[in-house]
Amino acid sequence: MTVRRILKDRRAILTYLSIALASFGISSARADWDGPVLGAIEGGEDFWLATDAYIYGYPLVTMEMTRRVITNVASPEGTRAPMGQLIKLRQYPNASFKDVTAPNADTLYTTAFIDVGKEPWIISVPDMKGRYFLLPMLDGWTNVFQVPGKRTTGTGAQTYAITGPGWQGTLPAGVTEYKSPTSIVWILGRIYCTGTPDDYAAVHALQDEFKLVPLSSYGKPYTPPAGSVDPSIDMKTAVREQVNRMTAVEYFTLLAHLMKSNPPAAEDAPELAKFAKIGLVPGQDFDASKLKADFAKRIPQVAFDRIMVQFKINKDVKDINGFAYTTKTGLYGTDYLMRALVTAIGLGANRPDDAVYPTSQKDANGDDYDGANSYVMHFDKGRLPPAKGFWSLTMYNSKYFFVENPLNRYSISARQDLKPNADGSVDLYIQNKSPGADKEANWLPAPPDKFILMLRLYWPNPDDPSILDGSWTIPAVKKSLP
Repeated sequence: MTVRRILKDRRAILTYLSIALASFGISSARADWDGPVLGAIEGGEDFWLATDAYIYGYPLVTMEMTRRVITNVASPEGTRAPMGQLIKLRQYPNASFKDVTAPNADTLYTTAFIDVGKEPWIISVPDMKGRYFLLPMLDGWTNVFQVPGKRTTGTGAQTYAITGPGWQGTLPAGVTEYKSPTSIVWILGRIYCTGTPDDYAAVHALQDEFKLVPLSSYGKPYTPPAGSVDPSIDMKTAVREQVNRMTAVEYFTLLAHLMKSNPPAAEDAPELAKFAKIGLVPGQDFDASKLKADFAKRIPQVAFDRIMVQFKINKDVKDINGFAYTTKTGLYGTDYLMRALVTAIGLGANRPDDAVYPTSQKDANGDDYDGANSYVMHFDKGRLPPAKGFWSLTMYNSKYFFVENPLNRYSISARQDLKPNADGSVDLYIQNKSPGADKEANWLPAPPDKFILMLRLYWPNPDDPSILDGSWTIPAVKKSLP
């Protein structure tokens, strides 16, 4: 629901936005409310319609910019590979990784971008030997349209054909069809790994058995072609920053182009019908002449602030002891604001049955986390996060990227052999300085300044206790006593 639908009076809108964004940590001084925002409000219906369109298209534009960066290489190397070739991360991402916001340090990604607009692609999964894995497949709008894995299809060998919109044909025997709503598909596989040398080697062996080929080459010798490198693509700036710094005309021009091969869902028709007024029509080039130049420059900032404030005002975001989370990830329907929020802070998020991501920006007292302080997260005996896959607590800086630290530890979980207290409870120490050698197994290193925490529960327990029904409660993170 947009601000214009909540409040009609322009001064009330200004007050609402200022209070809401301040609660999220966005200062009214930075936003310059008496300039662009008030001017935007005076722009009337067309301005808010344009911000609606920006929010609607944010996932598709972000997916495309992510694809460009990740695939802009001649051959697989590190975290990147050409279109149609598998990226097999051999170790957890480190603090230099900026391709995707909020990466995890619990699984080895096995991923690929493919274009199923011309023909299907076939991915073959080896016998995973009981190991936890999942292979979510995202369409261009970030919906997880299929998710084979241990929870859904087991760990035996399996083969899938990913087909595009409108494709009709015959598949080889033993191949299961998964139809993508869009031409862009991101296969975002995750394989659990403890991070020890032996377990790294075991997962590497499994990764090397994954196969990805176009249908026309299935069952034949296949050597993927070299990728093309576009020197104009910015390979250093984080994708979110690249998207956010686009002008409104650049943004909508790209969005209109992408919608030609990545059609919107049928249920989006009522919303899309409104966007024609500002020159955005599915299947057509963007008509910039219909976007009023006097407020166009204000659209990206105001729209992005509307996205980020959803942490505070979206009814589907729960806040438990300072941890905000939703069980509305992976499949969004017409909740375009939620879809855009998840894109901004956790592109590639799973369905809630596969993972829940409680995120905390403030401690139990409502204060921003700061490395100048020390914090403790206390779990009573038997009340560690209930997950059938795994759980972890990850440290990010204020932009949702990993934090450099002397242990190269970006998350903490049971694989650290957590040291319990005498009564069986467990304390996690969240601070910049070491809590002491006897407590380092339970230490999650923090930066010297602001930070964010994200708790991950993969395959959250569907039964009691469970975060899905609220029978398990996230404990608060509290400042340590001096």
